[in-house]
Amino acid sequence: MTESKHWRKSTYSGGGDGDTCVEIAESVTHIAIRDSKAPARATLSVPVTSFAAFVEGIKRHSGVVRP
Repeated sequence: MTESKHWRKSTYSGGGDGDTCVEIAESVTHIAIRDSKAPARATLSVPVTSFAAFVEGIKRHSGVVRP
């Protein structure tokens, strides 16, 4: 992901100043992930399909069901 990124925090952030979560930036092909407490550090970039499978797996195993 070389283009300018628009970072957003997880909707599940809670407590404190809301800085205890991860942030993501989306492109057509990849999702970039970073620690919101250390945004200047390295990011992890994964294909959109892999990220979607990861999120669905978390939902299945945590009992969270969202539309």
